Amino acid sequence: MHTPGTVLTSLALCLLPCLPACAEQNTPADVEAIEQVIESFRTSLINKDKPTYMSLFFSDRPGDIGWQFVSEDRRLADIRRVKPDAIKARKIPSNNFISLIDEAVATAEPREEKFFNAKIDTDGDVASVSFDYSFHANGVKANWGREMWQLVRTERGWKIFSVIYSIRDKRSPAGS
Repeated sequence: MHTPGTVLTSLALCLLPCLPACAEQNTPADVEAIEQVIESFRTSLINKDKPTYMSLFFSDRPGDIGWQFVSEDRRLADIRRVKPDAIKARKIPSNNFISLIDEAVATAEPREEKFFNAKIDTDGDVASVSFDYSFHANGVKANWGREMWQLVRTERGWKIFSVIYSIRDKRSPAGS
């Protein structure tokens, strides 16, 4: 005769081999390498270093890299006063990772993106990074929000595959 506890234990032991193996998560070496990508992104904008910046991406073609912003609601409402057809997340081909560095290189004024509260999740081959950011032009905070990257580990190291970000600015509610 089986007791209820024995049946459950036997069932659990039988199902154990069916459970998927979990990949190792967030090894210190991967986290450090991804943090270096974030820091290289930040310093390449400050230093107007396009070759280093471009080396951080999976491809050098804008169509291959996801790059999308989403406007915060109050900011969008203000934009719609001038441009009624504005939408929260419009794909603008000229807004891409190359236009960001080209604009930084073309101006004599300093550009900097600051990152806060970074969270990295990786299994060693793919990774997601999320953080709060603020973008500064000529020392003045121009916009801020939340940014998320998807990365892949290649033979050449970790590379950014896509970037999405929210935009808040002076039109946004205080404290956003």
